[in-house]
Amino acid sequence: MALDILQVEYYTTTVDGQITSASKLLSTVAGAGVDFHAFKAIPVAPDRTQFTLFAKDSSKMVDGAKKSGLELDGPSSALLIKGDEEAGALAEIYEKLSQAGIQVDEACGIADIHAGYGVILYLKQEDCGKARAVLKM
Repeated sequence: MALDILQVEYYTTTVDGQITSASKLLSTVAGAGVDFHAFKAIPVAPDRTQFTLFAKDSSKMVDGAKKSGLELDGPSSALLIKGDEEAGALAEIYEKLSQAGIQVDEACGIADIHAGYGVILYLKQEDCGKARAVLKM
């Protein structure tokens, strides 16, 4: 199982409005020249949405957020993993992490991207390096 593993930082922010508020938020950070690995938007109340932003250049996003008055929480750590699509690939990742005593706080993924998959594992900062080493074996 060959994996492409990247340790990434992410930030969260909660804004008024529904998920359609993504347009304004993403326009703000795009105006700062920010490109993303991924983002997530979830409603946390009828009129509030929490965004999780995985910028390719965190410092650029933080600077752009400050200039626009957007408050970010973070950074927090995650691993962005890409691999070839095969049955049981995610189970094997979780098994290796479990055997190493690494707790995954949250995960999200997508399959069938160019015959592969991608998954983001939200981990404690101190577990990221250990998880990368375990998964490269």
